Amino acid sequence: MNRFTWATARTIAEAAAAASTIVADAMTALPETAGPGDGTIVKAGGIDILDLLKENLLVPARVASLRDIPDLDAIVEEADSGCRLGAMATLAGLAAHPLLRQRYPAVTDAAGESASPQIRNLATLGGNLLQRPRCWYFRAAEYRCLRKGGGNCFAIPGENQYHAIFGNRPCAIVHPSTVATALVALGATVDLIDAEGAVRRLSLEDFFLPPERDLQRENDLRPHEILTAINLPPLPTSARMVHLRQGEKDAFDWPLADVAVLLDLSPEGICRSASIVLGAAAPVPHRAKPAENALLGKHIDESTAGAAARAALAGATPLAKNAYKTPLFEALIRRALLKAAAPIVKERG
Repeated sequence: MNRFTWATARTIAEAAAAASTIVADAMTALPETAGPGDGTIVKAGGIDILDLLKENLLVPARVASLRDIPDLDAIVEEADSGCRLGAMATLAGLAAHPLLRQRYPAVTDAAGESASPQIRNLATLGGNLLQRPRCWYFRAAEYRCLRKGGGNCFAIPGENQYHAIFGNRPCAIVHPSTVATALVALGATVDLIDAEGAVRRLSLEDFFLPPERDLQRENDLRPHEILTAINLPPLPTSARMVHLRQGEKDAFDWPLADVAVLLDLSPEGICRSASIVLGAAAPVPHRAKPAENALLGKHIDESTAGAAARAALAGATPLAKNAYKTPLFEALIRRALLKAAAPIVKERG
């Protein structure tokens, strides 16, 4: 690990003014013989930043902490019955929050299933959404892959058992945030504030950047900009949501596949709208629009759930060692849909 100067920001404006570079740009500019850079990056919980620093994948001149900025960790109910999640809220805080557990259980489930209890108590929501890919080639200093400004994706012809089955050309990473899967399904937005206090609000789905839009960045965060909040929209009382994941281990592991489902069902159990998002499937949380369309106007039962799950996998391009993800996602989608519809099915029965 290289030496760097430590700073503590006291306000959002101070933090944004200090944030002269984003982590992705700092890593792309890193020479093969890494020495200290000349930029300042910001740190939230520091889980991912510390990993990158220890591996000499990131060598900033200065690190500015967001920990002492007041109210950046607040979870607040909005007047329209939505909810504002401060970017410095911890994953443990999200998982245990009573309002979120009542209104947005897919978010609390996703947060509570991420990492280990020790990490959840330190890791922040903003840091989780902004963490860099966990691809082992990307994380190894000896591989100068496309995402670090090199000329090859080593995963496509290499060890790719945990990589993408959608949108996996020219880069086969999967997005590392489990919470992002649920938030995109809910239609969340993000607030980005610059040093002058100007707010840029984007849908979280648009905030994430697939490789065809940018090979080196996973999101649209800019220098001198701070992610301050994630906004959850109000939902009708008829909304049903589920998040399911499958990993090799129950804890301290990234999922092999995860699925978030949001359904709006009529009292008769007919699907009026659907949002189905797959995590660990693509370089960004993957919206399964064919599956959503397959459900509209139909009752959710074994037949329609199975048909939607099969439709969700249309267009998948698994690599040599990750074809197992296709049936795994199909099973998770079907289960999530049936679980989301279960209260309606029970009432009808």
